[in-house]
Amino acid sequence: MDAAYQPRACRAPLESPSGPGEMAYLDFGPPERAPDLVFLHANGFNARAYRTILAPLANDVRILALDQRGHGATSLATDRPRTSWLDLKDDLLAFLDAMQIERVALAGHSMGGTASLLAAADAPARVRALALLDPVIRSPGPTSPVSREAMEASPMIAGAIKRRRSFPSRAAAVLGYHGRGAFRTWTDAMLADYVAAGFRDMPDGTVELACTPEWEVSNYVNQDHDSWAAFARSVCPIHILRAETDSPGRIDGHTDALTATGRIRIDTIAGTTHFLPMERPELVREAIWEAVRAP
Repeated sequence: MDAAYQPRACRAPLESPSGPGEMAYLDFGPPERAPDLVFLHANGFNARAYRTILAPLANDVRILALDQRGHGATSLATDRPRTSWLDLKDDLLAFLDAMQIERVALAGHSMGGTASLLAAADAPARVRALALLDPVIRSPGPTSPVSREAMEASPMIAGAIKRRRSFPSRAAAVLGYHGRGAFRTWTDAMLADYVAAGFRDMPDGTVELACTPEWEVSNYVNQDHDSWAAFARSVCPIHILRAETDSPGRIDGHTDALTATGRIRIDTIAGTTHFLPMERPELVREAIWEAVRAP
């Protein structure tokens, strides 16, 4: 692995309202520099999956990329009842407290983008800017529990439930994923990074998913948080990069309202899917640059 692309693997003890534990994170960039940006991954992923996207910025900015609750090497509990992603928001704010970060830009992909938005709404003075990469935004209006019928009809939930939990080795996992499903648009390096941090070593020598299918499904079905109220309560500049195909950002018909103040910008990126960061990493880096340079 190129030394310039190798971040520092770290852990931070966390006292989160949703339960204490350790949050694992990757530290990119000059260690003597105050963090410029905190990055959150998508559901089922991990911080290292974005290494090749984030590392080219490390000469000039310092980025902390987190393994969210239930993912990667983070040890925060996943056995508490939940109805929303407010626990992920609480974890993010607790991480800022633990790291004594007073003000920083945030960026996130999918679920990570939504958690970043919720944090910006709760602590507007602490967030300089947001770069949201195809965030999950439910349609405005009241939410209701996801029915069993809806769960069974959802290809993402069905895929998570059926996901293979273990492989003989990480090499076998890479071979099993290569060119398939969500990974068909990824580079070999991205896939290797995802597998490296996305599996845990087991006593029998096999490897097992760090993010269990049950936790992945929990994130799909527990979305009783209000992203639209969060947009209204936030005060920082927000740049949304939206996928052209299969975006979970249900903002059609509402873009004029979001962009009316000039604070929120939305760009739909031609030819991209929900895995936009892996498909257009150069645009992600541009959005991050923009966020860290905000006043």
